[in-house]
Amino acid sequence: MTTTTITRWEDGSKEELSELRAGLDAQYAAWKAKGLRLDLSRGKPSPDVLDLSNALLDGLDTYLTEDGTDVRNYGVISGIPECKRLFSELLGIPADRMIVGGNSSLTHMYNTFVMLYLFGANGSAPWGAQEKIKILCPCPGYDRHFSVSEDFGAEMVVVPLLEDGPDMDIVEALAREDASVKGIWLVPLYANPTGSVVSGETARRLAAMPAAADDFRIFWDNAYGVHHVFEEHTLPDILSLCEEAGNPERAFYFFSTSKINFPGAGIGLVAAGPRTAAQMLSHIKMQTIGYDKIIQLKTVKFFGGRAEGIREHMRKIRALLRPKFELVLDVLEREFSGTGILEWTPPKGGYFVSVNTMDGCAKSVVALAKEAGVVLTGAGATYPLGKDPRDRNIRIAPTYPGIEELAQTMELFALCVKLASIDKLLAGK
Repeated sequence: MTTTTITRWEDGSKEELSELRAGLDAQYAAWKAKGLRLDLSRGKPSPDVLDLSNALLDGLDTYLTEDGTDVRNYGVISGIPECKRLFSELLGIPADRMIVGGNSSLTHMYNTFVMLYLFGANGSAPWGAQEKIKILCPCPGYDRHFSVSEDFGAEMVVVPLLEDGPDMDIVEALAREDASVKGIWLVPLYANPTGSVVSGETARRLAAMPAAADDFRIFWDNAYGVHHVFEEHTLPDILSLCEEAGNPERAFYFFSTSKINFPGAGIGLVAAGPRTAAQMLSHIKMQTIGYDKIIQLKTVKFFGGRAEGIREHMRKIRALLRPKFELVLDVLEREFSGTGILEWTPPKGGYFVSVNTMDGCAKSVVALAKEAGVVLTGAGATYPLGKDPRDRNIRIAPTYPGIEELAQTMELFALCVKLASIDKLLAGK
């Protein structure tokens, strides 16, 4: 791609920028003529990643668990023992606090909100019976968290997401001063979309901070806890930290295998404090007489019943994903370093790359890309109600396309950023 001779674009004259725009217009027309149909809108496993788990489609050599339970039949609502032990070893959380079932951790998150909204938390008034509930939303963040909150009428309060987690000075002040502040969403390890990691200090402050609401809850969504694309980080044990701080029921811990094996045939889990886990089970018993224990047993056997089996599998996935992330970062560095029109932070792991355009340009970039045949995550998706106050954040999801398609997509993305940026700069000249 042809790049401008202007180093920092805001320093360019109107004439220089207009000349550059003419050249970029020609490039954009050529891209549109290719008739591309590419999609970078969601973080999905690619076919070659899914192929690594094809043995899960094979039959079982036994339908009995270690305690003699027939997985083809009813029962064992909280999950078979060997499956709970596997994820307890992997995540470092107690097996007896864990409910394993269903393929989606998002379902567990939604049902958790249902419980809190209808029944309250361990004797506290149901959230739905209270005049107002507010949920703290570190941003940029995960759009599914926002949609769950929105579905229950919660007011979403944006909190800046820093390199080590949410801005805790703001979080502590809001939780301490307002009893309607009921919780906070977090992707603690390799955040969606920035790839940042919650530090031990941030986790301790979350666990111990005073809260005006006695039913304040942490929604700890560890969706990418084993996706170590560039660096391997360990996560503070939020359940233990809460217990040590005298708030044993404060945190809900969510995890799934959706991006480890098959999203449609994986395992989701939730863990919580002892009273909360018991309360959750009491409501789950009204919904099912047993989750899919066959896939639980298959998963255990596929990974050899060992956490190390999952880690070995993730190293294979890492080998497939890392070149894609490196390609994205290489294009960003080559096309935008020093220009002042795009910012990004290389993720430590996870599934996404987060970029910030100049203020007021994200929607234009997404629209230009769509017109040329590339679907990006909607501008604003990383903020509640889809409203990015500065219209600048875009989430790039490089995991699904092949490397050649991804290269094309990133070249076109860079071109769209430049076109939108020039329009912004020329409007101010």
